[in-house]
Amino acid sequence: MRVSNFYRKHIKAIAIVFAFIFTTICFTGCSAKSKKNDGKINIVCTIFPEYDWIKEIIKGNEDNFNITMLMANGADMHNFQPTADDIMRISDCDMFIYVGGESDEWVDDALKEAKNKNMIVVDLMDVLGDRAREEELVEGMEGEEEEDEEGPEYDEHVWLSVKNAEIFVKYIEDKIASLDKDEARVKKYSENADNYIAKLDELDKKYEEAVKGATFDTVVFGDRFPFRYLVDDYDLNYYAAFIGCSAETEASFKTVTFLAGKVDELGIDSVLVIETSDQKIAKTIIDNTKSKDQKILVLDSMQAVTAKEADGGKNYYDIMEDNLNILVDALN
Repeated sequence: MRVSNFYRKHIKAIAIVFAFIFTTICFTGCSAKSKKNDGKINIVCTIFPEYDWIKEIIKGNEDNFNITMLMANGADMHNFQPTADDIMRISDCDMFIYVGGESDEWVDDALKEAKNKNMIVVDLMDVLGDRAREEELVEGMEGEEEEDEEGPEYDEHVWLSVKNAEIFVKYIEDKIASLDKDEARVKKYSENADNYIAKLDELDKKYEEAVKGATFDTVVFGDRFPFRYLVDDYDLNYYAAFIGCSAETEASFKTVTFLAGKVDELGIDSVLVIETSDQKIAKTIIDNTKSKDQKILVLDSMQAVTAKEADGGKNYYDIMEDNLNILVDALN
């Protein structure tokens, strides 16, 4: 069943209105369940990569922080609807971090309701500046239902670039440091961030070397494609069924046959999907190739990681390192 972005956004908007009405009642009738008065720095973030970067920065000083990841149950940001509790957590926090794309249109209203007017707000798309990329419709890709837009739509999956992650970590570390008056802790935040950025830089170099020595320079995705920033970083080409933020779930025969033809033309032996895929489209693409023996490889877009998994050891660096290994397989 196809669900257009247009209808998805309107359903989401109605749900958010109800959440704000309920929140207003809660604010006037009772106090929010806040950890504001425990003397700790309260940071609220929306998605897993932000949560993991914060943990890296504050390592060794975790007891001085309350960190909340709103999409703690692995909800996809494209379908996320904030609850009244979510809005109350944002209202009282010292710092709020979010991606800033179309899926986060609810944030403006949430911030208008904020009780803490001195809150530091970090919009990753804004931090990225000129590095932000517009969504693109590449050859063979399913088109989206036309909507009246005021301006260009940007690809929201900014975390799927190690180069971007380095920028974000440094920026977030600076903002965290500005909230803490303890010089020893501030120094530790800087050291943690520098060490982590150095690790990311080494991983970035590994990506560059792997791509430089690869047999192919193109990947085929039988899925939506959230890896625009990653392929742009290393000058890779791609073909995919849908754009990264698409709500579509079924590919047309035209799209499937085009992608199958590309697999045959390029001579590649794999079709890629993201971690939440049911792999049906990828299997259909393979069934329409000449050899019908390509393998399906999974790249992790980190859109389903839960807070429990993050607290249990799952982390951004390891996932991006695993993605490198999968990419090497796909390109050789």
